Amino acid sequence: MNTTLGKRISDLRHEKELKQDVLAEKLGVSPQAVSKWENDQNCPDISLLPLLAKILGVSVDELLSSKKGETSEVRLLPESDRKDIKDMMLRIVIKSEDGDVVKVNLPLAIIEVAIDSGLTMSQVSGNEALKNIDLNKIMDMVRQGAIGNIIEVESTDGNTVRVFVE
Repeated sequence: MNTTLGKRISDLRHEKELKQDVLAEKLGVSPQAVSKWENDQNCPDISLLPLLAKILGVSVDELLSSKKGETSEVRLLPESDRKDIKDMMLRIVIKSEDGDVVKVNLPLAIIEVAIDSGLTMSQVSGNEALKNIDLNKIMDMVRQGAIGNIIEVESTDGNTVRVFVE
């Protein structure tokens, strides 16, 4: 479902628990400007997009297109539509209940080398929360044409781990 830029800004701002005036201050604009963006009466100046995206925790592309790789559903691509593994990325996003966000972006070619070397996900990423993620299974899924949100786990302590391929 496509949403408007204003709706995406509003939703992302709410996810970050930012008030309009706080976001406005960080961007050097008025709270009324943010309100107009969110109500689709106006759009942010193009020069503000990189900072706006950074504050909201997304890429400019995700902000503008509403295509969040980290939340895209899993799809199986036919063999003719698949990219070469060396052109693909494994992205991991860990969000703690405290609001900390850790993002790991790894080319799948590096994952293949890690598998051949016997490394585990926690060794590759440096994050113990990923110790039970099986790199071999992820690569098997990718080789079969799976892309999108491969794994999403929310722990009882409020941490969320998302693993996706694009």
